[in-house]
Amino acid sequence: MMPEAHRYFIINKPYNMVSQFVSPDKVGLLKDVPFAFPEGIHAVGRLDNDSEGLLILTTNKKVTKLLFESKVPHKRTYLVQVRNIVTPEKLLLLQTGVTIRIKGGEYYTTGACDVQLVDKPANLFGRADEFKEGLPNSWLLITLTEGKYHQVRKMTAAVKHRCKRLIRLSIEDLALGNLQPGEVKELEEQDFFKQLKIDWHR
Repeated sequence: MMPEAHRYFIINKPYNMVSQFVSPDKVGLLKDVPFAFPEGIHAVGRLDNDSEGLLILTTNKKVTKLLFESKVPHKRTYLVQVRNIVTPEKLLLLQTGVTIRIKGGEYYTTGACDVQLVDKPANLFGRADEFKEGLPNSWLLITLTEGKYHQVRKMTAAVKHRCKRLIRLSIEDLALGNLQPGEVKELEEQDFFKQLKIDWHR
């Protein structure tokens, strides 16, 4: 009897939801999404409660190791809204490396990464706690391969710009696209690994 084929999904994880199906805490859960996920499904990587965007879900337990423990780092791109106007000097600091505190209390200097100032996307879905009209803020597009705990938030805080919204847009070529918050899309196995640029065979 052939083993059941693995299944692969992406979801636009909404704000105020954790990347888990069960929790002892009273929080929004992935099981609250109105979608018939298969048995054995789990999230690959995490987006915290306050973060939004692309989250991978699969029944294949090998994906986490293939993606996050690979010798070849994988690019992740985030759209980030921060308080106040980011100056060229602050932008350069983010691009070339800033010092952040990581787990264990150690200090770490981030590697060079791609950071661009961008306009707020016209089709970006709103949120109840958006900045009030007229308050100064900036939008950044940040692409990095490092994955320290809360790295993007800590990077913007290091240059005195508190992160207001953080939306993961893509991992390599696997992109959020037009998925709305809470929407789910299933992918074929071959397409899934091709877009993640992972060389893997059954």
